[in-house]
Amino acid sequence: MSRIGKRPVDLPSGVSATVSGQMVEVKGPKGTRSFTATDDVTLAMEDNAITVTPRGKSKKALQQWGMSRTMVANLVQGVTEGFKKELEITGVGYRAQMQGNTLKLALGYSHDVDFQVPSGVTVTCPKQTEIVIEGSDQQLVGQVAANIREWRAPEPYKGKGIKYKGEFIFRKEGKKK
Repeated sequence: MSRIGKRPVDLPSGVSATVSGQMVEVKGPKGTRSFTATDDVTLAMEDNAITVTPRGKSKKALQQWGMSRTMVANLVQGVTEGFKKELEITGVGYRAQMQGNTLKLALGYSHDVDFQVPSGVTVTCPKQTEIVIEGSDQQLVGQVAANIREWRAPEPYKGKGIKYKGEFIFRKEGKKK
């Protein structure tokens, strides 16, 4: 039995949802998001909450049960609070700044890196060494953060590069004489 799948997804005030067949559409203050579930689960709207139940006892149905419930919960969280990833830049001369819809990164290359921010995501730089990525789609926010981090991942000797806030970089010892 799925412990996650058993719990219904409650809809907070200001959020409305419509269930039609295998599709859920959630509307809230931060926009509209939708999710289409597989045929292994049944979606139902009951008492201002969305419930997910498996169709049968097959392994795939039980796997999809918890995953589908989590996807619906992420839709609700996305349209109410949104998702946020924070990146930190470490290194002498490494910095970031926003210019319109472009994130300019100085990462020690011979040129600045221009990163085009996709629609549906907002990127801000409160400091030159911090990047904040926000949006209503958890997958898109995480992918944008990973794409930015990919330009200069932290190295293990001095820790220079772009890392997630709170990420621990395992340090290696340098050469010895």
